Amino acid sequence: MISAGYELHPEACAYLENLRGPASSVNTQRTYAGRVALYLSYCAERGIDWTCPTLGQLSAFLYWLVEKPLPPKGRVAPAEPRYREEKTANDILSTTARFLDFCSTRGWVALEVVNLLWEPKFLRQLPPGYDAGEDDQFRVVRFRTIKFRVAVQGYEWLSAAQIETVIGLTRNARDRFLVMLLAATGARIGEVLGLRREDMHFLSDSRMLGCYERGPHVHIRRRVNNANGALAKSRKSRSVPVETDVVGLYAEYQHERSAVAEAAESDMVFVNLFRQPLGASMKYHGAKGLFDRLAKKAGFAARPHMLRHSAATRWVRGGVDRDVVQDLLGHVSSQSMEPYIHSTSEERREAVKRGAAHRKAGS
Repeated sequence: MISAGYELHPEACAYLENLRGPASSVNTQRTYAGRVALYLSYCAERGIDWTCPTLGQLSAFLYWLVEKPLPPKGRVAPAEPRYREEKTANDILSTTARFLDFCSTRGWVALEVVNLLWEPKFLRQLPPGYDAGEDDQFRVVRFRTIKFRVAVQGYEWLSAAQIETVIGLTRNARDRFLVMLLAATGARIGEVLGLRREDMHFLSDSRMLGCYERGPHVHIRRRVNNANGALAKSRKSRSVPVETDVVGLYAEYQHERSAVAEAAESDMVFVNLFRQPLGASMKYHGAKGLFDRLAKKAGFAARPHMLRHSAATRWVRGGVDRDVVQDLLGHVSSQSMEPYIHSTSEERREAVKRGAAHRKAGS
């Protein structure tokens, strides 16, 4: 964050520095930096002391977030202005609250300010998988006082046909393999971009590699020293089996990669083959740009995390035990599985039809 005089904001820099480390990805840090910058800029433009905003000023900031048009993407302005969704505004204010909370621990912000943003709430009904403690000491949690009420949306995912469409729109073997690997393994984009070639055990028997996992599979490991900043969220390593179609696409990608001499020096699986610096590990913004282009061509939303949701949904509906799905996804808590237990409109309509047929047959 910088001021009009290009001076660093010391408190914001301290907060971002506190975020850096094994527990936070580069993507998270970049997102939080932008959110804190919005709050600080809003305060500076209106002469508000960011260290002691009133409840009314924070509420006004929340509404400003959804009422101010977003800047255009690219050089051509859109025909209609774009606006933030209320959920996005809630997320920005949530980060602002965490920033002010952090500053209060350093004595930069009064505790009274932080108390404006949070209030205690007793959980009468516990979410699935939530541990309230032996003496119910964790039933009281903190809830934000200022936020939009938004409907809880289910996770977005892609159908098998949509995934095939996205793969068909890719222009090279590397991108085809990237999309297929995400769809087949349910891995997070940070986990996939952090893969090393030593993690790809695509032989039918990997014992010669010192691995006794049967069949082709991918090892997903948490590493904190990846040059591209990619980070596996789960601290627990896991292996995910893959089918022959994934192995075949990997072979095509290796042939394509062998034509770029600089790529031979990198042990990372996904590297730059078509832009400088050649051979460097692929970064988050490169993957995001790829999916943005594919989504535009496909005519529907297509993001890396949607492929993770697609894999989870496919496994659950295929009758795979939830504990196995949880292990494949690298989830620590079984509560994380709840969003994948949902139905489509077609399934709900079919259920109603069956019920109606059963009722008529009994009449």
